[in-house]
Amino acid sequence: MKKLLSIILAVAMLCSVAVLFGACGSDKKTIASVDDLPGAVIGVQLGTTGDIYASDYEEQGSKIERFNKGADAIVALTSGKIDCVIIDNEPAKAFVNANEGLKILDDPFEVEDYAICIAKENTELLEKFNKALAELKKDGTIDSIIANYIGDDTKGKSPYTTPDGTEYPNGELHMATNAFFEPYEFYDGDTVVGIDAMAAQAICDKLGYKLVIDDMDFDSIITAVQSGKADFGMAGMTVTDERLESINFTDSYTTATQVIVVKE
Repeated sequence: MKKLLSIILAVAMLCSVAVLFGACGSDKKTIASVDDLPGAVIGVQLGTTGDIYASDYEEQGSKIERFNKGADAIVALTSGKIDCVIIDNEPAKAFVNANEGLKILDDPFEVEDYAICIAKENTELLEKFNKALAELKKDGTIDSIIANYIGDDTKGKSPYTTPDGTEYPNGELHMATNAFFEPYEFYDGDTVVGIDAMAAQAICDKLGYKLVIDDMDFDSIITAVQSGKADFGMAGMTVTDERLESINFTDSYTTATQVIVVKE
């Protein structure tokens, strides 16, 4: 009896030590595909498409950890606090390149269209933006802007520059964004750059407006546009039925993919 008690105590002590290092009694789940998401602890950026889609798994026993920045979700993943992160493919690539021991699963999680949100009552601006977008797509400007940030062969070689002689007789347009979503929007020093920033600049140049970029939490963008604090929102934002209930969207300017980031 004494020998059995000693064994039990020894095992308990080993488990106590192991728990400190995340081993014995660990309930961490290995995510190898989308099929493994039920019951997992999933990290997302608050208010993003990843958040919306991941929420469906709460009914299947998953716990959703929401962060103001995608980078914060990645930190939680690397420290073992969550099982995976659902986020756009391009920011995911940047995070994986910057953090050893992470990988993107081969199977895409969701394919989505990105568009610009504009207040429902501001139909005039919506029409102007759609017209400008159509022209910028047709002449290759949008493709060139995207290629400046995505693709090893062309990255950094085709930055958009405002045409000489461009004037802004129509005043300012304020763009609401969350500038922590590389390559769509991120900081280069004190300046917000990226696909969305360049595309917005091209649109405003064509329409005769001076672009002003306002950085805020992603979850605040639609509210800012609805209230008139911002004129439009552009932040790798997906068109969803839920969002269409409160805001309008322009035509899509690019297609993106939500992916799952896990530890190797």
